[in-house]
Amino acid sequence: MSISHDESGVLDVLIVGAGLSGIGAAAMLSQRCTDKSYMILEARSAIGGTWDLFRYPGIRSDSDMYTLGYAFRPWTDPQAIADGPAIRAYVADTARAYGVEPHIRYGHKVVKASWSSEQAVWTVTAALADGGEAVLRARFLYLCSGYYSYDEAYRPSFEGEADYRGRIIHPQFWPEDLDYSGKRVLVVGSGATAVTLVPAMAARAAHVTMLQRSPSYVVARPAQDRFARRTQRWLPPRLAYALTRWRLIAESIVLYRLARGKPELVKRHLLAQAQRQAGPGVDAGTHFSPSYKPWDQRVCLVPDGDLFRVLREGGAEILTDRIVRFTERGVLLASGRELEADLVVLATGLSLKLFGGAAIEVDGRALDPSQAMAYKGMMLGDVPNCAMTFGYTNASWTLKADLTAAYVCRLLSWMDRHGVAIAVPRRDPTVASEPFLSFTSGYVQRARNVLPSQGARKPWQVYQNYVMDLLTIRFGRLDDGVMHFGPKGVMP
Repeated sequence: MSISHDESGVLDVLIVGAGLSGIGAAAMLSQRCTDKSYMILEARSAIGGTWDLFRYPGIRSDSDMYTLGYAFRPWTDPQAIADGPAIRAYVADTARAYGVEPHIRYGHKVVKASWSSEQAVWTVTAALADGGEAVLRARFLYLCSGYYSYDEAYRPSFEGEADYRGRIIHPQFWPEDLDYSGKRVLVVGSGATAVTLVPAMAARAAHVTMLQRSPSYVVARPAQDRFARRTQRWLPPRLAYALTRWRLIAESIVLYRLARGKPELVKRHLLAQAQRQAGPGVDAGTHFSPSYKPWDQRVCLVPDGDLFRVLREGGAEILTDRIVRFTERGVLLASGRELEADLVVLATGLSLKLFGGAAIEVDGRALDPSQAMAYKGMMLGDVPNCAMTFGYTNASWTLKADLTAAYVCRLLSWMDRHGVAIAVPRRDPTVASEPFLSFTSGYVQRARNVLPSQGARKPWQVYQNYVMDLLTIRFGRLDDGVMHFGPKGVMP
């Protein structure tokens, strides 16, 4: 595959982001569209995206690596729930294995992308790390920059913070020189980051307290998958990987449907499991019993029950309470208790931002993502020659990323065969809009004015179901009556 432009200086595909999604997209292009030139623009100085950015203690996947890994490249590490460095190495190794590395341009932060129907080309402006600017042109824009801001996190402010004599940090910006050995640590939060930090920090801290305003569902899962280990022992690697992957996909779909269909039954099971794991010293009914139904928000996964173990053994404690204000020594809670701490970690969540914050224009018209409707969960209505990767909330991100990458390759090949330059899903004004995500999580609710909508009927629906997407995206017609095709010159 060539990275060179054609005579007009135009790339075939410009990928934004060199994380799990972007490297997967490039590897797929290198396999299925060997005649296409492409480049990856990465704002940071390293490969890996999320898995390079986050460096807090214990950082790990919150789903199994047999589905978070790429469909085309087996995950062979025995750890099914992998840590950040292992995932970062997997992404980097994939880039090397598929010849992606020479196509990456680091220190290129995309700030603007403008589409011209007359030329059937995207003009993309990137701010360079040295303060300069680069302008590139491409026939297809592929946004793999995720959905949250790397530059800012959700960080609520509390009364009295200036009085506190300790240190306050956010996990997204973990200081390299931070030594918390022998210190009293307070982790504020109840999501995936908090349940990861607490057992990891408990190994070195004097004591760790997890303070949550409201609980989350937490499930223990083996760090190694027995089925995967058995199949790897007896079968060829790709076959073993595929069988494990499909088994876990089917299991997640069944469990999700059960949770949505019989929420009270599933809630009782989750609470009983949490109580057994945490032991009699922890009240699971208080600390692991949310007011919402299972999968109204993402269920937190803890490998080998490590969170429950440190709670059971006394290395950490969990409190469900609310911060009234900071004091000199810690925080004052609504219950009246003053909780002393040397270090406070605000694991309070993400700040959502689409397209890495880049401004998008179509034929001189600014795009407001919140007013757009998603087509098959991976393109936007009336936005031509542009795909975006947006993974599942109830399963591994990469499952949808793989489907999206395969679709882009199929779409590009179809356009070549039929001699068309523009492909655009045309929005139907009669299709009622619905929220893009049905989650009640805080970061989703805060992003209502950021995320696009989905439609009440296909192909505008976002299924959150791999099998349904597989049928729709991989095997559905490209020329479905909603996707319009045409030559350059005018929007079809």
